[in-house]
Amino acid sequence: MELWEKNIRRVVPYVPGEQPKGDRLIKLNTNENPYPPAPGVEKALGEMDADLFRKYPDPASSLLVDVLAERYGVGKDQVFVGVGSDDVLGMAFLTFFNSDKPILFPDVSYSFYPVWADLFHIPYETPAVGEEFQILKEDYYRENGGIVFPNPNAPTGLELGLEAVEDILRHNQDVVVIVDEAYVDFGGRSALSLLPRYENLLVVQTFSKSRAMAGMRIGYGIGSPKLIRAIQDVRYSYNSYTMNIPSQILGAEAVKDEVYFRETLDKIIKTREETKRWMGELGFTFPDSKANFLFATHERVPAEAIFKALKEEQIYVRYFNTPRLKDHLRITIGTDEEMKALRRFLEGFLRRY
Repeated sequence: MELWEKNIRRVVPYVPGEQPKGDRLIKLNTNENPYPPAPGVEKALGEMDADLFRKYPDPASSLLVDVLAERYGVGKDQVFVGVGSDDVLGMAFLTFFNSDKPILFPDVSYSFYPVWADLFHIPYETPAVGEEFQILKEDYYRENGGIVFPNPNAPTGLELGLEAVEDILRHNQDVVVIVDEAYVDFGGRSALSLLPRYENLLVVQTFSKSRAMAGMRIGYGIGSPKLIRAIQDVRYSYNSYTMNIPSQILGAEAVKDEVYFRETLDKIIKTREETKRWMGELGFTFPDSKANFLFATHERVPAEAIFKALKEEQIYVRYFNTPRLKDHLRITIGTDEEMKALRRFLEGFLRRY
């Protein structure tokens, strides 16, 4: 090892989902929305003046902040936007989790949490979810340096009821509690309604799932003005111009079209419920997902065998080769046509196995 290498920060990085290339594939592994963004997004993109790009973007992202504040009925000083919810969460870890006490998040949850904790030298503990993969609220009543959890959880899709979320907040009013709601629009109840009662609550959402804009990288956090002011200060101390001009403009257009938003959600939810029905008939079991994916295990065929067979057929799902998850597949809900293709393959494969 060269002497200079001793000063390099060593981390175990987050491993993103595979991004396969090709025309003849069905991509059900990264929880993207199978439908396009709102029509106003495409219209605004076509009308965008390239001269905009020679200028720096608004560091406050005011256009996008204004429409989000109006959409959710909060003050403009309660909204923070970032380059995807990962950026918002990373900034939140850096801003709010600075105690010597460990932060808490479930052992089965978003796998980026331990990466940020290690990167920023934040001590952490991971209370185990229950046998049915449910978050146990009582595990979060102990002393800690902060709490973060996805709701609905990933990769299980299970929702922690709003009453239980409030119980966790009630027991932790001396630390910041982050509720990561990447999938809440697919059937969950948002913790946004709790904001007036809990100044220490930060709710984080994203455009990548329900708003079909994963490629634009837009996320946002909503909380008390004190929280937002603190995270803004950290962001401005790190990078003032994080969100580009197209993301600000197109993101605002996506929020404006509530009718299209609801129609798209309804289609995905309907397909999800139909997929639950036929997958159950094929011998799969799964938690009652409130997200745009299912966390499925088969009664007799190993998950890894199904994963490999699907991949050979150019159908991509997510397989986690870890002790608690190795018997499960996370399957994104695609279009009706994509899910029918998945069903046809599984019917034949399971008969032959």
